[in-house]
Amino acid sequence: MITFIIGLVILIVGGIIYGNYCEKVFGPDDRPTPAISKADGVDYVGMKSWKNSLVELLNIAGTGPILGPIQGILFGPIAFITIPIGCVLAGSMHDYFSGMISMREGGAQMPKMINKYLGGNVKKLYNIIMWILMLLVGAVFVYTPGDLIVSDLLGLETIATNPVVWIVYGCIFAYYLIATLFPVDKIIGKVYPIFGGILILSAVGIFVGILMNGGANLTNLSLSGKIFSQHPGALPFIPIFFITVACGIMSGFHASQATLIARTVETEKEGKMTFFNMMLVEGFIAMVWAAGAMVLFNTGTGTDTSATLMIGEISREFLGSVGAIFAILGVIVLPITSGDTAFRSLRLMVAEQFNIDQSDPKKRVAVTLAIFVPAFAILIFAKLNPAGFNILWRYFAYTNQTVSIFALAMIAVYLKIHNKNYLIGLIPGMFYTFVTFAYIFHAPIGFGLESRIGSMFGLNPESYAISYVLSAICTVLYAYGTIKRSSNSKEEILQNVSA
Repeated sequence: MITFIIGLVILIVGGIIYGNYCEKVFGPDDRPTPAISKADGVDYVGMKSWKNSLVELLNIAGTGPILGPIQGILFGPIAFITIPIGCVLAGSMHDYFSGMISMREGGAQMPKMINKYLGGNVKKLYNIIMWILMLLVGAVFVYTPGDLIVSDLLGLETIATNPVVWIVYGCIFAYYLIATLFPVDKIIGKVYPIFGGILILSAVGIFVGILMNGGANLTNLSLSGKIFSQHPGALPFIPIFFITVACGIMSGFHASQATLIARTVETEKEGKMTFFNMMLVEGFIAMVWAAGAMVLFNTGTGTDTSATLMIGEISREFLGSVGAIFAILGVIVLPITSGDTAFRSLRLMVAEQFNIDQSDPKKRVAVTLAIFVPAFAILIFAKLNPAGFNILWRYFAYTNQTVSIFALAMIAVYLKIHNKNYLIGLIPGMFYTFVTFAYIFHAPIGFGLESRIGSMFGLNPESYAISYVLSAICTVLYAYGTIKRSSNSKEEILQNVSA
């Protein structure tokens, strides 16, 4: 219990201190925000501060901060320290500067800012990865809430031959269509506060349940034992822990959502609450579900129990049968409220790339349909293929972390050319460059280097030796490229505004 409490203190106190520092580095002022200067009644719509904060929280809090930490706690109590430190120094900082820089850039979406600060060639690569991520987010966040509705609320099988499954999927897609097309304050701004209440109450309920449990089944960190090698499957802490926990610490997807809300914030001084603090709340959600999972694992639940099944087990353990229904509703809400804004963000990015006027309803519909078709195709593949969803989720988790290193490089360049502390963006960017490359170099869904060529060097297929060396080289190149880019004159960077 002590380690868990220490983690919460790091999250709250560290978040306050570092949040204030990041705000000081950026320097918000009283200049008109895009919500005021570019109001169009569709995407540039001023909303109240509390509403922007709730919308941002629900935009970024998909199933990642629940499913990821449930699996991540298998690495032991070190998760209670790593999650809050990463959330403060990387995740919250990433979200804050992504949203604030977007506001300074007139509400620009990430591709446009990547183009401006990192260059056209980097933007092309970023677009490919980001658009793939958005499609994967949309598909995953139809699949997971759809199956939870069918299994936990309707009590039916989630097999592909069950027509109810496809009806539920269709209803979620219909909601996504409405939320993607209509002005942001008409659907998202109206519904999200209700969803936000369910989400926060369920997390607080589990937290209270853990405290009432007394923490007897929460393992504490022991410096005399194995700190980083407690996973029952002997998985390495780096990179697997950070890929697994994902959204609870860092998520590249969040940048696309922060830039979306950057168009509805009415004053820059609301930025810390809207962007930085909402990521801290997501960190709290991650900590709570991780703790709930540890209690159950330590009291007899098999560590091979799927993360999805653990959601119901944790909810019933700490909230009872009635409270569990609300918790499960909260988990269903999480992916739905991220999926709709993922499609909305993708629409805006595609429109921005091809200069398609989104004030025209017909053009909004055309762009929306163009992105819904491939997303539905991905969903069909995942449902009909026995291993389809596992493959989909792995690529989603990896891609989600990969896109973050682009945003972190953009943040570092922006800060350096404005003579501010760019290391707060560069250092997390270097860390996640190492993590993502180490994962994809080793993983079977990637290059599988150790299993393919490791025998040539006498290495165990489970070894990460080759992957670590190559990742270290990539990290050095990442740092060099970022610093070199930021060494260009401020005028050259600021003039690079081509689409």
